Amino acid sequence: MSSQPPTGVVSVDGVITSIADGRVPVMDHGFLFGDSIYEVVRTLGGRPIAFAQHLDRLRQSAHATYMPIPWTDPEIGSRIRAAVEASKLADCYVRIVVSRGVGPMTLVPDGIGDPTMLVYVLPLVLPTAADVDRGMSVVVPSRLRNDRRALAPAAKTGNYLNNVLALVEARRAGGEDAVMLSTEGFVTEATTANVFWVKHGEILTPSLDCGILSGITRTLLIWAMRHEGIPVVEGRFTLAEMRAADEAFLTGTIRGVSPVVRIDGKPVGDGRPGPLTLRIHALNERVLATHVQDW
Repeated sequence: MSSQPPTGVVSVDGVITSIADGRVPVMDHGFLFGDSIYEVVRTLGGRPIAFAQHLDRLRQSAHATYMPIPWTDPEIGSRIRAAVEASKLADCYVRIVVSRGVGPMTLVPDGIGDPTMLVYVLPLVLPTAADVDRGMSVVVPSRLRNDRRALAPAAKTGNYLNNVLALVEARRAGGEDAVMLSTEGFVTEATTANVFWVKHGEILTPSLDCGILSGITRTLLIWAMRHEGIPVVEGRFTLAEMRAADEAFLTGTIRGVSPVVRIDGKPVGDGRPGPLTLRIHALNERVLATHVQDW
């Protein structure tokens, strides 16, 4: 019997294999054109967090991209549960990908059969306490966020080249992540996370009309912060306003609340995770525990 820890599995249209053995047809439009949508879910104690919200957003993405989803929520949940059980992982990272499917070498989606559903189940790697204490640096590259009129940010699609290039450019400039501006010059989001910062005790974050994804963690945290009496202002903010922050952090399903201690090489506040950021980090942990559901 192997002593190696489990490394995850993938379910391709319900057929579960190892990650190494998973295959997608070469004429799949998700591979050819980035014509796919996806969601990322994490587990806590082996059960998913905010699964219903993620499924709702998957269907919203499908609607925004004119993509049919022929499966019911229980059918999707059943496939995920089977893959999670096969993975033997205590807690896991789950990525649900729906591609438009296999079809001719053309952008026109005629002649395509059923969509392809992939479920990746991988080991869950979360930021450590040391990561939180250290904080992270972000860079604002010259590359802009896709205009929301060109590719709706409300759709979580597999077309991520804009984000990939921004991240490469940020890394080359010494950052760990990129925060992109809109074509109008307003702060939008990081490559896979929403952006928040603190000024004079208020939490500031770009509003949805800036051209950002409506993050599940973002939504749950905004509600929780307001419930705790922490003022949150959503709006259109300039880079200068973000750079003047007393504290800053990113949020996402896997990263949780990640303190930002440098923007474009300059310290945020005193260059350490701030007290309100750390309070919100702890708040997020409580929020996660109250949103554990079933597949």
